Amino acid sequence: MLHDVEAVVLVGGKGTRLRPLTLSAPKPMLPTAGVPFLAHLLSRIRAAGVRRVVLGTSYLAETFSEAFGDGAELGLELVYVVEDQPMGTGGGIRNVAKHLTTEHVLVFNGDVLCGTDLNAVVDTHRRTDADVTLHLVRVQDPRAYGCVPTDADGQVLQFLEKTEDPPTDQINAGCYVFRRSVIDSIPEGRPVSVERETFPGLLAAGSRVSGHVDNAYWRDMGTPADLIHGSADLVRGVAPSSALPGPPGESLVLGGAKIADGALVFGGTAVGRGVVIGAGARVEGSMLFDGAVVGEGAVVEHSVIGAGARVDEGARVDETVVGDRAVVGAHCELRRGMRIWPDVVLPPHGVRFSPDV
Repeated sequence: MLHDVEAVVLVGGKGTRLRPLTLSAPKPMLPTAGVPFLAHLLSRIRAAGVRRVVLGTSYLAETFSEAFGDGAELGLELVYVVEDQPMGTGGGIRNVAKHLTTEHVLVFNGDVLCGTDLNAVVDTHRRTDADVTLHLVRVQDPRAYGCVPTDADGQVLQFLEKTEDPPTDQINAGCYVFRRSVIDSIPEGRPVSVERETFPGLLAAGSRVSGHVDNAYWRDMGTPADLIHGSADLVRGVAPSSALPGPPGESLVLGGAKIADGALVFGGTAVGRGVVIGAGARVEGSMLFDGAVVGEGAVVEHSVIGAGARVDEGARVDETVVGDRAVVGAHCELRRGMRIWPDVVLPPHGVRFSPDV
């Protein structure tokens, strides 16, 4: 158990790819399988034995402390450090350095859902006497990511940009173990990218950069589609989390929700507090935030329905984000990645594809 290791979680990003959901909440605070997304990561950190976590915040920083306080209810000690201006991944880590007290530090990107064994990652770091260890995950199609090849001893060889012909299926999974001296060596007071500056610089200097490679569950939660699929995986128990507020299954229904007889709710759907789902409605693999309403006979598939939003009778919403308090009129049809901004009211019987409204 990792009682002698602290954790840093970088949660300062604005989450622009998830707008309009992130207009009112930072990405790590979006309700995901019934709780803020960050709660799932914190539960894994605590399960590994870590007891002290430093959160590097920036955008809507107060929402984190309001939700988690000092961390006592989670069995953690939480420390909040606010970043006044965006400093990149390396700058964000350097910004919290003076709050760290251990020789080795786990660092996480706060928008990644992962099921790797954190104790095993730290074991690799210690066994190889590394300056930094990266969790590397194997993916079926690495072309969308930068690749990180390693040698037979697990030493990282280089950091490659996205390519149509990647030489390895190993990608950076956004979880690291740093030796404290490396954190202290990151330049202070300016933006720094660990991927483009810190890690390549360590290789060039002959430092030991290790890779811990596995096939663990992994998903970057940066887009609406990934957020929706990640939430469904949590609800169904495909992605591990002890923070799930109920048993895994086809749906997770929070208190005060009302689901009419004959409605179908499945595929890992998360149903928030006070949600109303009408008779004959069909909701598959979706996220319904608190107070959302799905009318009789409506169909919601792989979508997010924001807090207090409404999908009226007979409407169909597919792979769409409906912002808080927005209204999708009766028998309206929305498809192919549409995003409806908060408070927008769409009239009945419309058919729309793709653009934002």
